[in-house]
Amino acid sequence: MKKVYLLIILVFLLLGIGLWGLYEEGIFKADQDIVDDNYRNYYEIFVRSFYDSDNDGIGDFNGVAKKLDYIRDTGFNGIWLMPIMPSTTYHKYDVTDYEAVSDEYGTMEDFENLVKKCHKNKIRIIIDMVFNHTSSKHEWFVKATDYLRTIGDGEIDESKCPYAGYYHFSKKKESDAWYNVKGTNWYYEGSFWSEMPDLDVSNENVKKEFEKISDFWIKKGVDGFRMDAALHYDDKNQEINKKTLSDIYEYCRKQNPDFYMVSEVWAGKSVIASYYESKTPSMFNFPDSSTEGVIVKAARGKYDALKLIKSFAEDEKVYGEVYKDYIDAPFLTNHDQVRVANNLMCNEDDLKMAAGILMTMGGSPFVYYGEEVGMKSFGQNDENKRLPMIWSDKDTKGICNPPENAEKNAKQSFPSVKEQEENVNSIWNYYKRALFMRNTNPEIARGKFEVCEELSDKDLAVAFKEWNGKKVAICYNLSDKAKILDISSQKFANMKMKFSLTLNFEDVVDMSDKSITLPKQSIIILR
Repeated sequence: MKKVYLLIILVFLLLGIGLWGLYEEGIFKADQDIVDDNYRNYYEIFVRSFYDSDNDGIGDFNGVAKKLDYIRDTGFNGIWLMPIMPSTTYHKYDVTDYEAVSDEYGTMEDFENLVKKCHKNKIRIIIDMVFNHTSSKHEWFVKATDYLRTIGDGEIDESKCPYAGYYHFSKKKESDAWYNVKGTNWYYEGSFWSEMPDLDVSNENVKKEFEKISDFWIKKGVDGFRMDAALHYDDKNQEINKKTLSDIYEYCRKQNPDFYMVSEVWAGKSVIASYYESKTPSMFNFPDSSTEGVIVKAARGKYDALKLIKSFAEDEKVYGEVYKDYIDAPFLTNHDQVRVANNLMCNEDDLKMAAGILMTMGGSPFVYYGEEVGMKSFGQNDENKRLPMIWSDKDTKGICNPPENAEKNAKQSFPSVKEQEENVNSIWNYYKRALFMRNTNPEIARGKFEVCEELSDKDLAVAFKEWNGKKVAICYNLSDKAKILDISSQKFANMKMKFSLTLNFEDVVDMSDKSITLPKQSIIILR
């Protein structure tokens, strides 16, 4: 009898080893069939607060590289690094040298190794490109202002100092956003801060600088740029802004046909739509994001389900009519906004629902580091929106110091990454399932949106997406109660349920071709 038991155990062990081998070969991996294009799932990282690899209290490139397995395992295949160039501030949005990296974050070799490791893991990497302004300590501005001190009230001669044409200078204070050049009667524009002088993006020499900078980073292997403050390149002429984006994008595409660009145009839907005239791939979808956006409202149960999917369909219509090849860039919150956990009052179910809705939207969703574990911010100052990632509740290894002026003893409402990885019902595990759903159903990101109005109401919503001849149905239950969805319609002919995204693995009752009972705050995919 013992021999029989031993034989059974041996068979199971061999089966286990075989299955593990299949897993290792990628047969059961979520990314086995992921389409390799510019529709990605992006993870936004503030390097300073992410992971500290050398115990100096500041996150670094090697720390990001160390956590690529975590990023990929969660389901992301793109990362956006907030500014990485030398700067006088903790946030680094005032660049002093566009062709270098901050030594706080490591060496250029460290960065190059990070890029290589990203590509090895099939992760694309984009970096923040701050072209609206430089630091007041940038060589260009220093030389320009030194020159102004030599000419007194004379006229600027760019042949003697080209850098004097790089910025907006005037002999009068044009507005409160203009500042005096010390030791002169000249003023310069700095729409964000006195130490961030605005560049004149129309200047031909500045355009050449942009091309030179783009060349530099593309040669380093960077896959794209996040264009900071694109709405403000020229506050008086949006056409100049659009042309600037278009020119940079087309130049970069000549170096890399797969180059990606996503631009910060913090405005309403009509303005964002107009920026797609630039024929650049993506604009962040600000109208759908943050406290007043439809995603958060829907997750809280404060927004009609049918209106939600109609809103998504309207996005596609409004943006697509301007540029048919646009790639939407939806998000919940970013580094400039109060975190989504605050907006949803740290309600775990609502946080999960918001993530689920985001992962059913078209385009390339962006997730701000820490959202996947429910991190919250404290107060309105920016430092408290960029607190250190909490990797473990017990082990401080890799955890960064908070930025100066940030809350030093900020207590989060949800457990750390390590603890959530071990809890199947955690927010992190929900994100992982939501991203798996998205990655294994490419129609979600790329498909043409169709609202099924006759089967939708204030609680239930049904939408279809079709891409490459294949169609999926996305069904939402936004209510706090289970709802029955009638699927006897011909619209569901030959469709079967393929994925259910529920809060805590609640059962979905599938009555074959007749109806499906969706648990509260759940999403299902049929194909």
